[in-house]
Amino acid sequence: MVPKSISDEELIQASTFRAKCRLPVISWCHPGSGAVIARSSQPLVGLMMNMRSNFDEKLVASFCTQLAGHEGAQRKLYIADARPRKNALANGAMGGGSESSSNYLQSEIVFFGIDNIHAMRESFSRLRDYLDMHGTTSSDGTSSFLRHGGWTWSGGNLSSMSASVSLLGESGWLSHIQSILAGVAWIAARVAMESASVLVHCSDGWDRTTQLVSLACLLLDPYYRTFAGFQALVEKDWLAFGHPFSDRIGMTNVCGSGNFESPIQTSSARSYPSSPVPQTSGSAAAQPSSSSHGLNNYSPIFLQWVDCVSQLMRMYPCAFEFSPTFLVDFMDCLLSCRFGNFLCNSEKERQECGISEACGCLWAYLTDLRSCSGTSHSHCNPIYDPSRYDGPLLPPAAALAPTLWPQFHLRWACPVEPIAAETEVQCRAMTVKYSETKKEKEEAERKVDALSSTVESLREELLNERNISLAARESAKRAIEERAVISRVVQSLGCKVNVAKNGECTVEVGDGPQKCCHSIPTKQSEDSKTDVSESLSSVSEQTVCEALCPLLTRGEGTCRWPDAGCAQIGSQLVGLKANFEAFDKLSIYDSYFTAE
Repeated sequence: MVPKSISDEELIQASTFRAKCRLPVISWCHPGSGAVIARSSQPLVGLMMNMRSNFDEKLVASFCTQLAGHEGAQRKLYIADARPRKNALANGAMGGGSESSSNYLQSEIVFFGIDNIHAMRESFSRLRDYLDMHGTTSSDGTSSFLRHGGWTWSGGNLSSMSASVSLLGESGWLSHIQSILAGVAWIAARVAMESASVLVHCSDGWDRTTQLVSLACLLLDPYYRTFAGFQALVEKDWLAFGHPFSDRIGMTNVCGSGNFESPIQTSSARSYPSSPVPQTSGSAAAQPSSSSHGLNNYSPIFLQWVDCVSQLMRMYPCAFEFSPTFLVDFMDCLLSCRFGNFLCNSEKERQECGISEACGCLWAYLTDLRSCSGTSHSHCNPIYDPSRYDGPLLPPAAALAPTLWPQFHLRWACPVEPIAAETEVQCRAMTVKYSETKKEKEEAERKVDALSSTVESLREELLNERNISLAARESAKRAIEERAVISRVVQSLGCKVNVAKNGECTVEVGDGPQKCCHSIPTKQSEDSKTDVSESLSSVSEQTVCEALCPLLTRGEGTCRWPDAGCAQIGSQLVGLKANFEAFDKLSIYDSYFTAE
């Protein structure tokens, strides 16, 4: 990935100014500030440090974009040279060297002082010697208690304790780890706190550069601290950018015909085994000579990087989705040569030899292991807290003091010491139990919610039934009152009301030959809410003999009780539709009615 303001022709011209044509390209871009981490190889400035390339300077300057929210302010660029300054000057004799800040505007040159692959190989060899000499069990299976005469204490005699500590320090392994971590912390701080861009390079741009850039991405971006992100980081900065795994780790080489052949190992190469199993005493005693360093390219660069990842996990145990056990199994799979992901020295070689079709995939294998147990697998970090560590990790300088990676370096020499694995097992068992308890709790809560919903539904139904019952009681009470009122009113009019068991009601008016009977039809609709008064009012359309009305005066035909609730309309009696309470309160005296 390169700035779009640079043309393809300019890129080709700029690449000629860098060693092995590894021109500056972007490896990571900050999503908020736009600051970038770029990588390349050393510039070809020559012995006098006076060679320049306008195309290279333009490409590097394009990383200094304007700062967001600062009108006209240019972003600062740091050029981080991973080598010691003297090594960079020495490379000038072979045409290499380092940049000059006067030629690259808005830039500052920083040297990290990390040694080359040959120093790392020798350091790792001394570390293996130290573990073999002073561990609980040596590579030949002999206890250190028997190998050291005299009084012994913690695996060595008293006179040799100071010598063993000195030997560990002389190996320089932890010092190299600290130098790498210090450089990575510096890069992450510049990008996160200053919104500055950083160009990282060493000599060829595929060893120390890859270590620094990938670790800086690990600190700045929480995505790379997950399983998927860790795989993407390794495939991007290590595999795609052409780290020579076959040369560095000592894997099988691939001939032009596609056949595999074992690499020729020198005495120094034998001191760096291609698998993590214990060495023989003879190979452990073999010391690399300085003359053989230039004859091979074996170096534990990638192992050193994974060691640095384990140091960051020790500082931030809750920031990574994977566990130290995952890193150990990952390295074992890589060194076993069972998978094709890390064979050959470049993507070009792997494609030409059809590695992906002929060999298994390491990532698929590790994913299948985790899929069996889920989050309870030993590769998963039981205390992973992504919400807490959702931003960059900026470790202080005081926290960058490394220790030996016990799960990897001490598992053969001091198998009792890596007790962290046992603690992980106990913690993982507690996590599984907690997860099961949490699931049971959630299931119980769902049942309680379902029962609560059922109880609430029953409560609502009961309330509705109660309201219906109260309404029915009120209706029955009102009907009884209406019936009583109607009966008294009708009887006061000289009529007689008969109600049959089947609900039919008849009204008899008068006695003797003038007696007439009127039936009141009943409603058959179930949805009808007609009460007794409405049923009785159906007789309002029936003609009633005026002569039988006791309230009418003889001869005149006028009502002697004009103020009563009942009234005559069209010689039809509709009084039954009047206010029954008013009728009930009326006092009807016998004086209103005259004898025959």
